[in-house]
Amino acid sequence: MKFSALLDMFTGGDKFTPPRTPPRTPPRTPPGSLIWAEEFDAPIAWGARWVGDRTSAFRYCDHNPDDNKLDWLDPGCVTVSDGAATFTATPDGRTLENGQAWRTGLLTTEYSDEAFRVRTGDLVETRVRLPSGMGAWPALWTWKDGENEVDSFEYHPDNPHLLELSNHVNRAATYFTDADAVAPGRWVTIGTRYGARCVEWFVNGERVFADGTGVGHHWSAYLILNLSLSAGEHHPAPCGPGPITFDVDHLRVYR
Repeated sequence: MKFSALLDMFTGGDKFTPPRTPPRTPPRTPPGSLIWAEEFDAPIAWGARWVGDRTSAFRYCDHNPDDNKLDWLDPGCVTVSDGAATFTATPDGRTLENGQAWRTGLLTTEYSDEAFRVRTGDLVETRVRLPSGMGAWPALWTWKDGENEVDSFEYHPDNPHLLELSNHVNRAATYFTDADAVAPGRWVTIGTRYGARCVEWFVNGERVFADGTGVGHHWSAYLILNLSLSAGEHHPAPCGPGPITFDVDHLRVYR
């Protein structure tokens, strides 16, 4: 579902105005015990830990025009060097229903041998360098059985200081804006705790949103970390030959 349409459902169609000053509430400490981590200090464990050529979140598994995306998944678009993963998107020769396809990278635990899932009560944390290329649409989110989606973040460089934070399980969402923490080319640490009655989001160690709805007591889902490309309906499409890149330092889960 489009983020703007989701907000309309929450607000009755009234114009949504992001808060100028986000709440500054310290996170819970300690975050819990580390139960799973990807530090990107070794080559991607394709098949064993990660899958990069398909996801059930995409209509055709390897591409998905439904969400105004130009993605065509290619595991070769995710590389590891110097302790970080780089997702690289470049134009592809294929033509989709909504524009020229771009080969790009996605990591999901779905279909992998390990088949790791986050569950109610877990906290996921990632440190990413936000992209600057117009049309970039990086995100960390969850998915299982056609639903169970919680977006730790979505980012679009045309809104350079804004992160979209969404709980699609029990309908909650907000914009988080911070010109100091969020900007193209800047490293930022983002965390999400999947509470039964309240999902909480953290940016650089500070709680910035608590939705008051949660995911329920029996929720679980696979992780997806990817670089999508916008097709132009809600955000500008790529305007050049690329490449467009997105970097990730780590992905950790605490319980």
